[in-house]
Amino acid sequence: MSDAAPVMQVRLDVWLWAARFFRTRSLARQAVDTGKVDVAGQRPKASRLLRIGEAVQVSRGEETFDVVVRGLSDARGPAPVAQALYEETEASRARREQQRLQRAAMRDGYRPPEHKPDKRARRLIQALGDIDAS
Repeated sequence: MSDAAPVMQVRLDVWLWAARFFRTRSLARQAVDTGKVDVAGQRPKASRLLRIGEAVQVSRGEETFDVVVRGLSDARGPAPVAQALYEETEASRARREQQRLQRAAMRDGYRPPEHKPDKRARRLIQALGDIDAS
């Protein structure tokens, strides 16, 4: 936060960066521009001014966060400070946990190979790849 005066409004892309949803401000702006962020159920612009108490939905990869803005900041700080800028809803937390368990169940039973494929196996893999290409 600014030391001179408390921040009353912050650009959406700056807040997403400060709250550590995205690594860079340009990635935050790109996410807003591509429709991966909703504010109060509407698709905003990156320059939209965000206020405390607004509901924000952020889709990042396979996860979707439903959060309520609890603080504003125009500077990126440590993770505990960033986590204080928002509060995730209980339904969102439960949904993300359920999705995480489903992804873990899908991986269940997968065993990586014990060693690199030999010359014959590489040729078979390459031949299978050629079938898909045609």
